[in-house]
Amino acid sequence: MALRLDEVEPREYIYICTPTGNEPQALFDHLERLECLLKMKIVYLTGGTLESLMDEQNALPSHRMRWCTRRLKIEPTIAYFQANAPAIQYVGLRTDEDERQGIYGDIVVSDFPMRRWGWGEADVWDYLFRRGVSIPALTNCKWCYDQTLAGWRRLWKNDRQAFLAAVKWEERTGHTFRSPSRDTQPAGLIQLGAKFEAGYIPRGDTDQMSMFEAPEFRKCRVCSL
Repeated sequence: MALRLDEVEPREYIYICTPTGNEPQALFDHLERLECLLKMKIVYLTGGTLESLMDEQNALPSHRMRWCTRRLKIEPTIAYFQANAPAIQYVGLRTDEDERQGIYGDIVVSDFPMRRWGWGEADVWDYLFRRGVSIPALTNCKWCYDQTLAGWRRLWKNDRQAFLAAVKWEERTGHTFRSPSRDTQPAGLIQLGAKFEAGYIPRGDTDQMSMFEAPEFRKCRVCSL
């Protein structure tokens, strides 16, 4: 959305990002490349880090306690908008996604450019292919409570140090990142890691080519799926 806006509706945009400090390095490498393409620096807003808040709360975020999103993303963004009002917030929702209203009330006006352009998912992938832009496989927190079993296994397989650090947080707080009622697998990461070690591969985890691979390696949408 940002790249296309810069082409067809050029003006002095401000690009903001609200990291939690728990994202993979690949995300920040990607954002650095976007800064080069956009010829603008991204403004990073922060309300601390995920680990600093877990330490403060002596708890882990969950579906019932989503203070991570509120404290690290929503509140810093509201404060930024209040300090820079009036403003327009450009939201990257496609035509094939559910409609949502802006969450910032009357502070800003929300605009949905891709909806105005009639863009669906295929249009987004085609545009990124033409611009030579690939998306990292993981862009959210490595310890997200909403992560799938396949996501946890990929973390266990590809970033064992981060997986073990999450285990230590569970031991420290006496809570788990995963809800015990979410599925039939162990909620605790140390037990889940043992199952991965024993050969358990959850549905959705595959070594086949991902749709997030670099565009030059994706022959077509059908092949990538």
